[in-house]
Amino acid sequence: MKLRALASGVVAAGLCFSLPAFSASLVSDALGNNSPLGLYGAADFRLAKGSDCVDCPTPRQALWYFEGDQIAVPTGQAAGFEAGLRVQEDVRRWAGTRRGQPNGERPALLWLGSPQVARGILAESGDRLDSGKGESQPLRLVEKIDSNLSYYNADSLKYFAGRSIKARGSLEKGHFTARTLWPEDFALGAQLLSAPLQSDETLESLVRADGGAASLPLASRTLWSRSGKAADLAGKPVMAFVLNGAQGDDDEAHGGHFAVATGRFGEHGEWDQWLVNNFYNLDSVSEKGIVAATLPMDAYQTDLNSGQSWYRPSYMLVAVFKDGRVPGLYQEAISRVFNHFYRHDFTYNHATANCAGINLETLRSLGWQIPEQGSAGLLKAAAALPYMAIKERSLDKGRKAYDYLSAEKTNLYPFVAFTAAGEDILQRIIANPANASAYEKMMAEDLEALVFVRIPQFPSSRAMGQAPVASLDEFMARTPADRAQWKIVPNDPRPFPAELKDKGSPAEEMLPSSYALAGYSGFFAFLGLGGLHIRRRRRASLLGEMA
Repeated sequence: MKLRALASGVVAAGLCFSLPAFSASLVSDALGNNSPLGLYGAADFRLAKGSDCVDCPTPRQALWYFEGDQIAVPTGQAAGFEAGLRVQEDVRRWAGTRRGQPNGERPALLWLGSPQVARGILAESGDRLDSGKGESQPLRLVEKIDSNLSYYNADSLKYFAGRSIKARGSLEKGHFTARTLWPEDFALGAQLLSAPLQSDETLESLVRADGGAASLPLASRTLWSRSGKAADLAGKPVMAFVLNGAQGDDDEAHGGHFAVATGRFGEHGEWDQWLVNNFYNLDSVSEKGIVAATLPMDAYQTDLNSGQSWYRPSYMLVAVFKDGRVPGLYQEAISRVFNHFYRHDFTYNHATANCAGINLETLRSLGWQIPEQGSAGLLKAAAALPYMAIKERSLDKGRKAYDYLSAEKTNLYPFVAFTAAGEDILQRIIANPANASAYEKMMAEDLEALVFVRIPQFPSSRAMGQAPVASLDEFMARTPADRAQWKIVPNDPRPFPAELKDKGSPAEEMLPSSYALAGYSGFFAFLGLGGLHIRRRRRASLLGEMA
């Protein structure tokens, strides 16, 4: 149910009231007032439409994905890339030239989705934002995408009514059409009391608390601070690890999602303007309208169709620094990765290059030696390839089974990536590790606090989610044994235009299953040659006896 439908229901019931004078003063430009945007200022970017941006310092392949949509592009230097290099080789070579300092490069594209922002208290009727000083702004919601399974309803209105809201959207003929709804009371406060992990607590247990319940309110705690006291957050640069949980009505989404954000806390602990680096499959059309991009946190979490908070709980681990060089180097590096990604120099793969793996491998390329945890086992993978290929009558499914079982767990499971990064900070980086890389030394020198945040799922027509799985066994335990009973949401393909592919791009790396197939082929070829050799010897022996 949409806000305007809820509002018309109030009018139809015969309830009469006088409205305050409407005003557009609650609405501002999305890049107005030089508000912070990630580690940058809004003035470092300008608004554009993907299809019209002929003079943008942005790869043309990236613009193709945002035709007709609102983006922001840098007014100064944009992140570059080396077209002839594979993505992580490019990151390592670039990082080697930086000497521990960012270069001032901005992401070549930010996905805003909206040209304006409105702020105010959502009225009980749901049809306007009030200033609290006699001014109001009429409000409507963006239409639900047809393929989206859920949407805002009466429970949502009850949750948001009376709260101060920041909404991204557009002002048209006096009405503001909201695309996002961010509760401004999500700000964490300028200081956050220290509450270290207890002897019976781990990062995993914090996520799994109460089953990873989606209904728990926003909560935060400082797990560590250099001073041992309340962490001072105001204005501090951050690098945040975002773990989105399992969806409640999609059996292909129990693994959750992983992203890394950078930015600065606001004066009162605000974090809606951080930039989230969100990798999704570009070769399929998301039923929620998600496109892989760097985008503001409020859009990432609360977009009415694609926002994570509308269909699962989320968890965040925030590394707070005294200097912006650590998150700045990551942001510039991942911006290079996006340039390669949009060009299809490499493609998204759920087993070998997913949301967790792309981010963690980039951090490793910068020098953060996040410990690996190995795979489920190469023997299992080797057995699974022919078994699944025969069982499902599909070589492709056999190959996928091999790739999943042979994948490094920190690159495969968002939950494992989240805990591996966090535990490495708590157990190794904070202690000023021996044999540390230059990037790790900077982390140890600059880190001031580590903050855990639990982000609730918003009430809507969607089923409530829970904590994501951290293993194949846990995944199998949650899903029906009969795959025909799985709840899944099919996606249409989105083929990449051949004319946009750069012929100078390096060949994409082979999947592990390709090497496995080559090994199988070689093994059976060896057996065949061995059998042929034995048959020839037997034949020669028989001919000798006959002579």
